[in-house]
Amino acid sequence: MDTTQKDLSYFSLKLQELITASFPEKAWDSKFINQRSKWAASAYEGAFRSGNTVEQCDNIANYILFEGLYFSRFDTVFKVICNEFDTIMADEALRPFALNMLPLCQFVFDKYNITDDFSDSNEFDLLYTELTGTIAIYIEENGLQ
Repeated sequence: MDTTQKDLSYFSLKLQELITASFPEKAWDSKFINQRSKWAASAYEGAFRSGNTVEQCDNIANYILFEGLYFSRFDTVFKVICNEFDTIMADEALRPFALNMLPLCQFVFDKYNITDDFSDSNEFDLLYTELTGTIAIYIEENGLQ
């Protein structure tokens, strides 16, 4: 197996793991995953050939691989549900409920300029509060579906 193919596979698996956990809405976007993986593998190889250390090569490749994937809307909804509503549902129901709530919370996210470092901003607390209210209203009106 040539090293480029091995690197591509490595980056694809690494990206797929993050997407599956934190960006389930992108889990089936194979074009996105393949393109990002190719870019990261190419960047790694180029950085290595330029004499960078393995650690530097990893940093360069990871920057490309994970660009725009540092703030997860799903993780945020899941965090709200786990912190605020975990006492009213079974642990195994938390993630599926968060998956169902994600599209219903989209209008809340749309009010904010979300960047990779949004969770460190002052507006994150406002978003968290709005999400909590949106989910509470949904549960009140629809129950735990």
